[in-house]
This record gives sequence, C-alpha cells and structure tokens, in this order.
Amino acid sequence: MQYAPSGPKDRVFLFLQGPHGPFFSALGRMLRATGAQVWRVGFNAGDQAFWFDKASFIPFLYNPEAWPNTLNAIVSEKGVTDIVLYGDTRPIHAQAIQAAKARGVTVHVFEEGYLRPWWVTYERNGSNGNSRLMSLDAAQMRQALKEAESSTPPPPSHWGDMRQHIFYGALYHWFVMFLNGRYRNFRRHRELPVSTEFKLYFKRLILMPFHRLRRSLATARVRWGGYPYHLVLLQLGHDSSVRAHSGYSGMCEFLDQAIEGFAQGAPAHHRLVIKEHPLENHREPLRRHATERARQHGIQERVHYVPGGKLAKLLDEAHSAVTVNSTAGQQVLWRGIPLRIFGRSVYDKPEFVSQQPIAAFFANPKRPDNEAYRCYRQFLLETSQVPGGFYSHRGRRQVLRRAADMMLNANDPYQAILNKNEAWTPQLRIVEGQGHSVTGS
Repeated sequence: MQYAPSGPKDRVFLFLQGPHGPFFSALGRMLRATGAQVWRVGFNAGDQAFWFDKASFIPFLYNPEAWPNTLNAIVSEKGVTDIVLYGDTRPIHAQAIQAAKARGVTVHVFEEGYLRPWWVTYERNGSNGNSRLMSLDAAQMRQALKEAESSTPPPPSHWGDMRQHIFYGALYHWFVMFLNGRYRNFRRHRELPVSTEFKLYFKRLILMPFHRLRRSLATARVRWGGYPYHLVLLQLGHDSSVRAHSGYSGMCEFLDQAIEGFAQGAPAHHRLVIKEHPLENHREPLRRHATERARQHGIQERVHYVPGGKLAKLLDEAHSAVTVNSTAGQQVLWRGIPLRIFGRSVYDKPEFVSQQPIAAFFANPKRPDNEAYRCYRQFLLETSQVPGGFYSHRGRRQVLRRAADMMLNANDPYQAILNKNEAWTPQLRIVEGQGHSVTGS
C-alpha cells in the first residue's frame, strides 16, 4: 500500500532530474516552506547549476550500475516518502519508479502539457504511455464529470516560452560540456554526445530569426495555395514518447509510412504538408528524406515541408492530420479534424481517433466524436493539467501556485475526481490561455 503521511512535516521529497532551468529548484523551495524536507540528487553539472540550495544537493558520482543501490541507500537514510522527477522513461527514472513501488514511496511525475501550449502535466507513477489515463475510457470520464458545470474556451495559439526553453537547453548542455569534471561517470540517456547537443541548441538559438522567416514563407504558401491538404505532425525523434511508446526509432521511419500512405490513398488534387517540431535541431535529415521519398512515389509536387513554427494557422484549414503520438494531436481533435496516430498516447480513444489503415484514412478520413473529445479534454483540465510552463518566469509562477498542493494531496488528481473525494475541494475550473481558476462549489 502506498505510504500516506499525515502532513507536510512528515514528508521527505527526493528530486531527481527535471526540466532544463530553475523550475525544480523553485518547486523544492515551495515544498520546503510547507515544512517538508527536500533533497536533490544531481547527475551532472547542469543538474547542480540549477539547484540553488546547495546544502540539500546530493551528487551522484558513480557508474550508472551503482544507481539502484545508491538510491535505496538514500531513501533509507533520509526517510524519503516521495520522489519527484520529469519524464518517466530515462533509465535512472525508470529504475527509481521501480524501487519506489517496491518500497511504497509516492512518485510525482512532471511532463510537458498534454493540452499544450499553456499547460504542464502532473501525474503519479507514470506519464504518456505509462499514465493512468491509458486505462480510463471516455465513459468513465463522462461519468466523473456528469455534475460538473464548466466550459472550455478555445486554446491560445501560442506557447509563450519557446526562446526560454531553447536558452535553458543550451545553457544546461554548456555546463555539462565544460564543467562536468566532477561527474566523470555520467552517462547520458540520449545517443548524441553532449558537445553535439550543445552545438545544436546553440545553432538553433542563433538562427531563430532566419528560421522564423523560412517558416512564415512556407506557411503562407500552404495557406494561399487553395488546395485541400493533410498534415503530418513530426515530433523530436529522440523524444521518450517516440522511443518508448511507438515502434519507431526516429521520424524518418514515420515519414516513410506517411508519404507512402498518402501516395496510395489521397485524391490526386490533395497535398501533404509535413510540419516540423518547433524544437527540431536536425539530428535527422528530415527535409531531405521527405523530398527523396516523395520523389520515389512520384508526388514531389504535392508534398510541402514547413520548418517548425506555430501549428494553429495550418490547422485552421487542414483536411486531416497524422502523427506518432504528439500532444499536438489534442489541437487537431479540439478543432474536430480527423486524426490518425501510430503510437501509444493518452488520447488514443476509439471515440475520437481513427483506426483506419493509413491509405484509407487519407482517402476518406473518419471524423472524431466531438462531444466525446470535449468530455475527455474537460476531464484533463479538472485533473492533471496545470496552467503555466517550466521555462519562463511567468509560466513557472503559474505552475507553482498549484503544484505543491497537488503533490501534498493524498489522492492523485485522477482518483480524486473519480471518487468525488471532498478532500480535493476546492475544485478548480481552468480558463484556457488565461491561467485563471474559478473555485467550484
């Protein structure tokens, strides 16, 4: 049974790796203000640089093979009741979750928002393909919300902290590249060397004005083209949602399937628009690969490539969309646009995600059940979606207003609403894009 301390003073939080930047340090400071104890394990110089309370910092200096035993020793020595981490699939976090389950320790998982752009996700024990949402169906969500009186306005068309995200990513990798001498045994969970990672982030930061011009022109050509088009929503090929929750090792494999399906099934006057992820740093030659595959299928004149940027303008007139399991699929469904996915996702429900073969989908895509999706979306807003972001000062401030109370609650956000548990009151109704909350009765 999961350990349930009686109050904040009985809680001991152990932070592992978080999003780039100072969010975890600020969250730890807030939890400490409640009376809880807070510790942080750091695995490299980037982790150390962004944890500002040095007295509570525990450096892990050993080989990765020593991590499980070291973690168990820390949990025993400090009396840890809660583990806090960002993303649940990197090896050190997957091992920590396994150990926590064995010892009855609560695991708090933060992740990018399922309902982007202006949200973060907070769950217990797992996220994305490991989320409790995977086992909940639309009928259960509808039942939990049947007495709710709330409405969901359209989402904002911008995220608001992309520059800060790229900046903190570059700075984090600078620390790891130049100041990591103390952490000689550090092993990255990603394939590229940290020097390459830093160069890619830095290049992206410097070239942002040029990329902005290119994507504006590419988007304008699509919007002014006057033809029906289908969207391919690319993700970061190294992202855990792709590697852990799909059969693909990168985006080139997915492009092969999408382009072939379009060539076989789409009407001859339709176009295919490939939309790059806003943080894509070109580890894979995606544009060149798409061009080559389109030429092989004889549809090079019907395939367009948009290098990043905002999705909203392209979605306004899209005929359908395909993706592996991107959170951008939520924006597709919100607009009632047919969607086909090729990985495991928290929104993969038969009521609103098409199950058609890809060629048949491009030929005549099945539309989603809008009512079922809106119910699902409202369920997320009432539970795991926290207004704000990890990277900008304004975004962190928004998240911190709710995060500590959610973490200290005995119930995870889904169980609270499913049980109609009065301990979760006041329920908060979120007004999208504005970060406002209204106390429910």
